[in-house]
Amino acid sequence: MANEDFDIDRLARYLHISASQVHRMAERGHLPARRIAGQWRFAPGEIHHWLEERIGIGDEGELADMEGALDRHHGVEDAVDLVAMMPVEAIDASLPAKTRGAVILAMADLAANAGLLWDPAKMANAVRARENLHPTALESGVALLHPRRPLSGVVSEPFLALGRTPSALPFGGPRGTLTDLFFLLGSRTDAGHLRLLARLSRFLSTPGTIGALREAPDAVSMREVLATWEDAFKN
Repeated sequence: MANEDFDIDRLARYLHISASQVHRMAERGHLPARRIAGQWRFAPGEIHHWLEERIGIGDEGELADMEGALDRHHGVEDAVDLVAMMPVEAIDASLPAKTRGAVILAMADLAANAGLLWDPAKMANAVRARENLHPTALESGVALLHPRRPLSGVVSEPFLALGRTPSALPFGGPRGTLTDLFFLLGSRTDAGHLRLLARLSRFLSTPGTIGALREAPDAVSMREVLATWEDAFKN
């Protein structure tokens, strides 16, 4: 059932919009969709990737709505706890990497050394493939590293790792912007990945949070930036 295609009504309930809106978006090519026997059908994997792109560019209000819709659809009452998913051992305030490839390897090793990842090489390869497909670097100087699909076989538990390089470097950011803050998202399911991405994006869209991460003197202080935000924005 989990991989069964959405029809218009099921997708409308999933996205918490009307069926007529889904139909209109499909007709205009605004949703990944295909017709089967004259009926619109939507593959869950394609919808997840579409949502992933929307989450990456949403503002705080839109992200809050999207996070709530994902939580309600999956019957989850508690919001994703970023701090619980990111132990201080999974934070490096001075990531020793000066190139794109070195960052990816260093972030996978960081998660592995924190006991969150069993196979850092496999994660690094999957992240590299995802970055080659479409860079995750944002204009804000933050990159949200993750595989194209969750690697449940190498992720011991859903996690978040964070690295900050001493100097910003080219990482495929829009209009050539440089990147110095790198999150690695480890999930076991598509739904879990989307919920984590929505919560993290909401954090990053809050004014002052990215600057606070850059100014924090060490890993403990960087984690405290997230803790302070979560205390203020608990649902």
